[in-house]
Amino acid sequence: MAKQPPKPRTRAIPPIPKKDAPLKEDIRLLGRLLGDVLRDQEGDAVFEVVETIRQTAVRFRREADLQAGTDLNRLLKKLGREETITVVRAFSYFSHLANIAEDQHQHRCRRASLLANSTPEEGSVALALEKLDAAGVSGAAVRKFFREALISPVLTAHPTEVQRKSILDAENDIARLLAERDAPMTAKELAKNTQLLHSRITMLWQTRLLRYTKLSVADEINNALSYYRLTFLNELPTLYEDIEADIASQFPQRGAAAAAAGRELPTYVQMGSWIGGDRDGNPNVNDDTMRYALSRQSTTILSFYLEQVHTLGAELSISTFLAGVSPELQALADISPDNSDHRADEQYRRALIHIYARLAATARAHGATHLMRQEVGPAAAYGSAVEFIAELDVIVDSLKSHHGASLVKPRLSKLRRAAEIFGFHLATLDMRQSSDVHERTLTELFRRAQVETDYSKLSEEDKIKLLLSELDKPRLLYSPYIDYSDETNSELAIMRAAGEIRQRYGSRAIRNYIISHTETVSDLLEVLLLQRETGLLRGDDEKASVGDVELMVIPLFETIPDLRQAAAIMEQALSIPQVRKLVAKQGHLQEVMLGYSDSNKDGGFLTSNWELYKAETELVKVFNKAGVKLRLFHGRGGTVGRGGGPSYDAVMAQPPGTVNGQIRLTEQGEIIASKFSNPEIGRRSLELLVAATLEATLTPHPSDARHAKKLAGFLAVMEELSELAYRAYRNLVYETPGFTDYFFSSTPITEIAELNIGSRPASRKASRRIEDLRAIPWGFSWGQCRLLLPGWYGFGTAIEQWLASGNGDKTKRVATLRAMNKEWPFFATLLSNMDMVMSKTDLAVASRYAEMVTDRKLRNSIFKRIVAEHERVAGSLTLITGHRERLASNPLLARSILNRFAYLDPLNHLQVELIKRHRALMKEGKIDDRVRRGIHLSINGLAAGLRNTG
Repeated sequence: MAKQPPKPRTRAIPPIPKKDAPLKEDIRLLGRLLGDVLRDQEGDAVFEVVETIRQTAVRFRREADLQAGTDLNRLLKKLGREETITVVRAFSYFSHLANIAEDQHQHRCRRASLLANSTPEEGSVALALEKLDAAGVSGAAVRKFFREALISPVLTAHPTEVQRKSILDAENDIARLLAERDAPMTAKELAKNTQLLHSRITMLWQTRLLRYTKLSVADEINNALSYYRLTFLNELPTLYEDIEADIASQFPQRGAAAAAAGRELPTYVQMGSWIGGDRDGNPNVNDDTMRYALSRQSTTILSFYLEQVHTLGAELSISTFLAGVSPELQALADISPDNSDHRADEQYRRALIHIYARLAATARAHGATHLMRQEVGPAAAYGSAVEFIAELDVIVDSLKSHHGASLVKPRLSKLRRAAEIFGFHLATLDMRQSSDVHERTLTELFRRAQVETDYSKLSEEDKIKLLLSELDKPRLLYSPYIDYSDETNSELAIMRAAGEIRQRYGSRAIRNYIISHTETVSDLLEVLLLQRETGLLRGDDEKASVGDVELMVIPLFETIPDLRQAAAIMEQALSIPQVRKLVAKQGHLQEVMLGYSDSNKDGGFLTSNWELYKAETELVKVFNKAGVKLRLFHGRGGTVGRGGGPSYDAVMAQPPGTVNGQIRLTEQGEIIASKFSNPEIGRRSLELLVAATLEATLTPHPSDARHAKKLAGFLAVMEELSELAYRAYRNLVYETPGFTDYFFSSTPITEIAELNIGSRPASRKASRRIEDLRAIPWGFSWGQCRLLLPGWYGFGTAIEQWLASGNGDKTKRVATLRAMNKEWPFFATLLSNMDMVMSKTDLAVASRYAEMVTDRKLRNSIFKRIVAEHERVAGSLTLITGHRERLASNPLLARSILNRFAYLDPLNHLQVELIKRHRALMKEGKIDDRVRRGIHLSINGLAAGLRNTG
């Protein structure tokens, strides 16, 4: 190791505006309390060690003091095993506490803006409506959008989720206490609040950050459900109410138009999930996990309904001596199991007791084994959520017709809206499997049915011909009297389970079947045939036997070659009469999923984004020509390299015509915790998604020839840049001898694979090939070593080579790039995301990880190339944007990142030392669990500090 670390990248931290002073105070408070807890729990000596490391790291980072760097290195090397773990824990917890303070400050600033009656903020639905109104979009068009829209965040479990639910609960308590301090407090109240914060941070310190056992799919399901209780169940209905008020304010209706508008807008935001249904590469997902997922989802939402109905019963104490009720309400009260004389005049309470009893019976039917409150008496279970909503409507209508309209808003209307959004299923569970599994399953079915000896060896043309022929035949390939392989039995069992679940929980419980690695039209037809084999695709009375299909078959195009074939595959599929017939029964709508992760790992950041953009544009053309509505499902990850970044900007940067009121997108890993563990932040995240979808759909786009010519020029430039970036990225990652060894040695990928942070293996196959590694741990590993290479590599070379190839017109070409950044949202968002990634990249820290590569020649050659490309990227961003400093347009984020560096540096340095110790022991055939624990703690702390790392 070098005697002194490389000089860190520094810059003056922007001065703190007055409005951000409370954030600084909150961070100081939490840091001081953490120090107090550390002193209480570990002693003064340990506290002094941590404080000395903190001050030295701050000096090293902010003052570029190389002596401080030498001192820091010496301090960290001197630490014993137990001290190392304590120091890692201390800096990890500071990252968590800083996140809480920043989230609370976001909410504080938003409230201050609202209280000051400021103009609506960017990303709000109110501002989106103002923009549309100014652009000449009518209120009728806006209401039509909401009637037809589907906006669906889909929660997924992936192996970068490092937060335990116990930690989330403790952090939510700290956030709540921090928020209380914004209200006026007496000295005693403030002291009590500080004391409670101290106790919560103590609880956090004494709660283990890590799981010591492998996370199961059931654990992932239950972890995800905690976000519904924290955020979605309450915040989504509230968001609907607020949006309806915004629409009424911006586009008021009167008279007949207002009456015709109806009670409420339809449920345009619906939650989705992959957890329990996504079996691509996860052998732990099967028909039982899918049943468990829906059972837990159902009992979660029914428990919420029971709680709300019970509370309503306490609130609606209306006496018929003072206010009348409708005949329908009276009928509900008359069949209530409650016959107490004390409630003889309280018909609303009696009706709600009846509803509670029915909900309790429904909950038990759906798997609930323990209810917090027993019902008064027996009642029949609801057949569907529609019946529950109908009985709530009886209460609503009775109140409105008897001078009780003001009693609907506080709770009842939200409950009714929740019932429409969540039904009895809570979230739509997607099914996903790889196309090669479907092919193997059908190959066996065809062979055992003596239809085709080896289906997998057929040409694509012959596969399509055989599949269409089988779809039109009334008999099945499957026979209950034949023994099949475990894989075939498992695939058929999970599809049969889907049918059972839909019957039990409603059709919205499972609606989609996603095919990973879609490469041909036969990949789509195979899933249709498997649905036919399991009763999910039924015949009708017409000549062709293809009738109603229960699950929409959704292709997932992931790699760059697949993206390039997406439009052609869908054009061919939509030309098949049987397919068109099914699409027509789906409302002339078809969904296509685009994967951001594999395309980035395959071709790099710039090329991945460009190929996605082109694929979307070509798909729009194909679907418009076929007269079919396209819904795109964006498989975005947490990192910018995997499609991450601000959701609002991402949606607004989509090609014209690709959003069209329909969008689904994944929310993955610790990004779920970042967005949805705080109710206020969660509500804001959901509103951003709605506002962006609304704007992207209805905002008029310039259609004049001049604009078209300019856009065509931008597209041509991007095509050239993409090709150059692709070559640079592929040359490093796939064509450089030894790069795989460099990656596995210089990042904590091996240690991440050992961490109990997900039920899915880190690699698709037991190999060290980059091609087989899942894109998620690929990006996560680069984040841990502070290179974040998938988010920028290749861009600098592309810009440099493109400018050099202009035959002397470099000035003109620079002007073109600047115009692209100013006038083209796609390119501007691309640069903005790269700017953020570059601000988190640190070559000085990364060089420490590079030192773990034992082959010095390999280490020096590859790291030198990475450093050179980093310099080219930084220079290119400065050239195009005009800003020498990163995040110049977002000083709050820039200040946040720079402030964190001093606390992340020790974690990185300690992680390197621990990994070295761990790997040395492994070579000797030894394992030190405490060393492994220290590595895993550092992974957790860095993930929390960098936030969007997976």
